[in-house]
Amino acid sequence: MPETKTETIKAETRTEFGKGAARRIRRSDKVPAVVYGAGNEPSHLTLPGHAVMMAIKNGGSNALLYLDIEGKEVLALTKQVQADPIKGFLEHVDFVEVKRGQKVTVDVPVQLTGEPHPDALVVTENATVSLEAEATNIPEFIELSIEGVEVGTLIQASELQLPSGALLLDDDEMLIVNVTHAPTAEELEEELEEAEAEAGIERDESDEEAAEAESEGDSGSDSDGEGDSEGSSEEE
Repeated sequence: MPETKTETIKAETRTEFGKGAARRIRRSDKVPAVVYGAGNEPSHLTLPGHAVMMAIKNGGSNALLYLDIEGKEVLALTKQVQADPIKGFLEHVDFVEVKRGQKVTVDVPVQLTGEPHPDALVVTENATVSLEAEATNIPEFIELSIEGVEVGTLIQASELQLPSGALLLDDDEMLIVNVTHAPTAEELEEELEEAEAEAGIERDESDEEAAEAESEGDSGSDSDGEGDSEGSSEEE
């Protein structure tokens, strides 16, 4: 994957710290951030919120950004992103400074493509893999085709197609995908009933079951009534 040069993001050196300062930064549509690494003291920065959000959105969890820090261009790898769980805006971003050609360790998501066999249920056992790759050649994701896979298929980490120069750090036999039998509606219902029984949960009688029980009760009452009528007739 060739390096893609993106627009350099202008950074401002941050001199105010604490929750109050962070709130003021975010109210001005900016993001507090820290850049670590390269043997220097951490750089505390303020970045334009929209530009950083779009860069991370386009580059994924390991987005590579160019930051202009007081006239010096720094190549920064995204390491941790804190976002508001409800509104989604960025609260804080940690970066690590890297050099072109430098090897870094990253966790890369596995993206499944295609449709399995109709009877198959695809279970993702591990959604990410750990790689060593050049800082400027980190894949946004690793694509894995599950087109037509059948029940019993096991796909291990060693079977993933990695980008050139990348090294898998996880165990070759680490299970990525396990293809099992897709349960039928009846099997799901049985499992639910068993789970409820183990938990001591008693189900309310369904309308159909209540109607059926009532019907059987009415039928029994009619039969008993006929017997009583015959008995009284004989006595007369």
